Amino acid sequence: MVDNTFRTAYVYIRNEFAGILCETDEGYTFSYDEEYLDRENASAVSLTMPLSKDMYRSKTLFSFFDGLIPEGWLLDVVSRNWKIDVRDRFGLLLVACRDAIGNVSVREDRI
Repeated sequence: MVDNTFRTAYVYIRNEFAGILCETDEGYTFSYDEEYLDRENASAVSLTMPLSKDMYRSKTLFSFFDGLIPEGWLLDVVSRNWKIDVRDRFGLLLVACRDAIGNVSVREDRI
């Protein structure tokens, strides 16, 4: 984890803890969990973020994670119900992607 972290999300692939996504004062970081990388059945979170021991860094929220956030009327419902500004992409990711469609889920707490 990075020292200047504002918020942290725990990323799961097929309900297995796979890595940590952090919001920092410089943007965002994502790193795979070392134990996850050692698993025989480990798979990448996306094609743009292959399995690696190196930390991924971006000034904006990684496209893959941003793509998990609902759009249109569902985004309005999420924003209104949880009182989260639609521009707070990380906040929306934390509340709306616990049970995302597909094999990746994002949680505020590690389970």
